[in-house]
Amino acid sequence: MKKKPSVYVWMLLPAVILFFSFHTLPVLQGIFYSFTNFRGYGVWEFVGFDNYVRVFNDRNALNAYGFTFQFAIVSTILVNIISLVIALGLNAKIKFHKTLRGIYFMPNILSILIVGFIFNYIFSIFIPEIAENTGLTGLTKSILGSPDHAWIAIVIVAVWQAAAFNTILYLAGLATIPRDLYEASALDGASKWQEFWKITFPLIAPFFTINMVLAMKNFLMVFDHIVALTGGGPGRATQSISLLIYQDGFAGGQFAYQSANAVIYFIVIVTISVFQIRILQKREVQL
Repeated sequence: MKKKPSVYVWMLLPAVILFFSFHTLPVLQGIFYSFTNFRGYGVWEFVGFDNYVRVFNDRNALNAYGFTFQFAIVSTILVNIISLVIALGLNAKIKFHKTLRGIYFMPNILSILIVGFIFNYIFSIFIPEIAENTGLTGLTKSILGSPDHAWIAIVIVAVWQAAAFNTILYLAGLATIPRDLYEASALDGASKWQEFWKITFPLIAPFFTINMVLAMKNFLMVFDHIVALTGGGPGRATQSISLLIYQDGFAGGQFAYQSANAVIYFIVIVTISVFQIRILQKREVQL
């Protein structure tokens, strides 16, 4: 007798179809067109690996890669330091710590574009006006108009918005540490720094790994913050890879070429994520 499909198969089937239609199929189409000269319209021909070779000789692409890696590395380090400090403070026995947890998590539920436009106003108008009235000549011009310093404004906004989620993960890690360990270390006369370095930090190592990998991946794919703050300018000074692929791929008639760029960037992100996991998990094993 032929066995009927399980009810769970029918429950999963719609999700599988939707995932394949709106995620897997577009990815496969992008990979296919990356081997052509398709501009997003009209006729096209196969060009082999020409688009992939061209990426490594494209000055705009290399500048975008340089900016993106600089932004991602600085932001990942800052967001993990800040969120860990906030988590340690919120995990302490202080008044209103539950209320403060809700307040610190608010940036995570706000729209990135809305937050970006608010900070755009702050950097472009609010801070320069205050600087003029107080005589701080170094801040009278908008930082967003400086090719050398605009990326700092993007880092500030991105770290402020991302710290909320990382703080929650660190709080979850801190909750798993038995209080007995701290009581024993206090009896042994350990200082607060020794308590953190010998007990707290090693025991939240798995959460540190998760935060580092997720933060780096998310910052490498930065898009909304730049659209709201600088649009990739001045010039192309703050143009990330994601923004370059979007602007030149959809509006610049380089659909096939930017598809090849997207495939390369996907491989880069996966490689970095796997490398991070391998390195950071070794640290967990040694504990």
